[in-house]
Amino acid sequence: GLMNRAHAYKAIVEKNNETGTDTDSGVNMGLYNYPILMSADILLFGTDLVPVGPDQKQHIEIARDIAVYFNNRYGNIFKLPKEYIGKNIVTLLGYDGQKMSKSHGNAIPLFCTESELKKHINRIITDSRMPGEPKDVDCNLNQIYKVFASEEQQKQFDEKLRNGLGWGDAKKELFELVNNYLSPMRERYNYFMSHKEEIDKIFEEGAKKARVIAQRTMEKIRKAIGAK
Repeated sequence: GLMNRAHAYKAIVEKNNETGTDTDSGVNMGLYNYPILMSADILLFGTDLVPVGPDQKQHIEIARDIAVYFNNRYGNIFKLPKEYIGKNIVTLLGYDGQKMSKSHGNAIPLFCTESELKKHINRIITDSRMPGEPKDVDCNLNQIYKVFASEEQQKQFDEKLRNGLGWGDAKKELFELVNNYLSPMRERYNYFMSHKEEIDKIFEEGAKKARVIAQRTMEKIRKAIGAK
């Protein structure tokens, strides 16, 4: 029942029903079981808070439902996780105006080169208003600007848009803002991509720590359900 009510699964079922396709066409076990896999990852490590976007809240609710069911039947084993959703979390639109997603091919990669970043930003769709004409501060371009700007920077940019800043100049300012923000992260990313042995070492150390916690949890679970 929990998996049948999962948003991702329901969305495909509804689309299939609208087009007259078989109800489960395009549904694989990876998609269908994903909420359970995510619940296992959360509950196995005694997680208190899980940072997610608003669209992932249901997965935390599913994990909590499973934990409640198990605890009621076998004793207080699992912590009840809660979602942590930042106050300023927004769903960004891609440069084509649709929800930003790799599957839509409209995402702006975080660690692409400066020239690639500029190309992606220049592809952001804007309206036909000319330089000198007031712009809509709720436009897609400004929504992306808000993610990277300080409060003061945002006020100044809003004012420029209202005063008729041209879209070309607006994109230049957006590029400079985003590039300055991402440059240190890009540099660190490129370093690790050329020193992958360091990534492997970090993963190994993390796996050792995680394995200890996981084993303790599994021992409690086996004891609770009477398994050896």
